[in-house]
Amino acid sequence: MPWFAWLLAAAALGLAEFFTLTLVFGLLAGAALVTAVVAGVGVGLFGQLLALALAAAAGLVIVRPVALRQMAQGPVTHEGSDALIGKRAEVMQEVTATRGLIKISGEDWSARALDESHVIPVGSLVDVMEIEGATAIVYPRELLP
Repeated sequence: MPWFAWLLAAAALGLAEFFTLTLVFGLLAGAALVTAVVAGVGVGLFGQLLALALAAAAGLVIVRPVALRQMAQGPVTHEGSDALIGKRAEVMQEVTATRGLIKISGEDWSARALDESHVIPVGSLVDVMEIEGATAIVYPRELLP
């Protein structure tokens, strides 16, 4: 019953992964599961060790770097006011360094100019560069590079 021993090893490695969250023990647990299947089919010890080595190497060399890259990336979707950054808006009330009003995504937002020397007239199109509280910091579209 070597398949049962590999199954226990997979469970122990899976438990270790649960506490460490490094992906190493989880991939080794997967390799142990592959080896349990190989042992269950009746392959000898050499074949089991070869299956373990190949599955572990594939997991650690191929799968782990891809998974770590994916986890390191930020969220694809932005929520709340962060979703407004980069959007185009229309000036509804002249925007200066201290005050103004824009319409973005159908809502009126208080706004101020990113560059304190700019005065953006009504009807101009602007890009939302950042959000500070309930105020959008904007820059005129025609001045963008």
